[in-house]
Amino acid sequence: DEIIEAAGQTLSPGFVNAHAHLYGVLAHGLPLAKAPSGFWPFLEDFWWPLVEDRLDHEMICAATDSVMVEMLRGGTTTVYDCLEAPYSLPGCLPAQAEVARARGMRAVLSFESTERVSAENGQLGLKENADFVRACRQAGGLVSGLMCFHTTFSCSAKFIQQAFEMGRELGVPVHMHCSEGVHEPEYALKHFGLRPIEYYESLGVAGPGMLASQCVQLSEREIALMAERGIRMTHMPLSNCEVGAGIAPVPELLEAGVTVGLGSDGYVNDFFEVVRGAFLIHKAYKQDPRVMPANKVWHLATEGGARALGLEKVGRLAPGWQADLQLIDSRFPTPTEEHNLYDQLVLWRNHTHVRLVMVGGAVRVRDGVVLGADEEAIRARTHAAARKLWGKVS
Repeated sequence: DEIIEAAGQTLSPGFVNAHAHLYGVLAHGLPLAKAPSGFWPFLEDFWWPLVEDRLDHEMICAATDSVMVEMLRGGTTTVYDCLEAPYSLPGCLPAQAEVARARGMRAVLSFESTERVSAENGQLGLKENADFVRACRQAGGLVSGLMCFHTTFSCSAKFIQQAFEMGRELGVPVHMHCSEGVHEPEYALKHFGLRPIEYYESLGVAGPGMLASQCVQLSEREIALMAERGIRMTHMPLSNCEVGAGIAPVPELLEAGVTVGLGSDGYVNDFFEVVRGAFLIHKAYKQDPRVMPANKVWHLATEGGARALGLEKVGRLAPGWQADLQLIDSRFPTPTEEHNLYDQLVLWRNHTHVRLVMVGGAVRVRDGVVLGADEEAIRARTHAAARKLWGKVS
């Protein structure tokens, strides 16, 4: 056995990034004539036409490799990626999976099916997910899949019910974005007379197999429904700020007993920053420093995220659990003791302090270096992909 000396370091489970858009890195710095004026313009005028609708397999794979290297270096051992690239169908998920397997990261991959392009394209998306789930089960290993569709405003009731039926048949969760801003609740009330979670309840799909991301604009009734039906949720504190969506009622969801994980949403990928955001934002919003204590937030970033994704024996240091680990330099200015360890980690560490990362028992980062990664070549490939995307911007 290899003995790793780790004096002055903290051994922690690896982070579980329970919601990401790995392709999103290509949009960083994309030239815009003007910034979107709200959530709906963000989607309609920017994200859909200028990013998602222009992605091809090479762009997706270049971005996936780049961000996975960044995540591994920062202690993230598991990522759930939500890919929407309607004109990259079919075959985008298998292409992405090859990158994930080569990088050695635990990855849950899905295609965000939507009928916003066409009904036929929506069916291609559902088929991409189902075929991928089956293929991963045959292959085994660290990569898996789930079912995924976009929202109530881009998918019909029949399409949503079909996605959930396919999820039940495959035994996998079904993911969707939910109430990321005020647009979806307003849309649902206007068209269905119900808020989004209530609408899912009326369709007969609300239950433990439902994984709802964002959940920023929720009513008290929706929070109660999520708890009653066992709906799981992923929280993106920093990206919710970026798009002006609001602040999700995570303290209330946790109090109600909802399973919650944390995600980067393709925005800031240093998961220490995501953790710090979840630790600080809710204190300010609730005007109460006792809200979201450091140990609870760390749990959301590890085992909480794994539970949200339905992963078994991931996210905890315990016999029989997956050896997804990180060693964090813990030489703080003040003494580290049992009562302050979580606070010290949350407030004073970032990706530069991660010394070693292990995924499934295999060392992937040593002395802060991602093993087997030619970072100059990866950066050059990502730059080329980004310039290809940007070059199509009028």
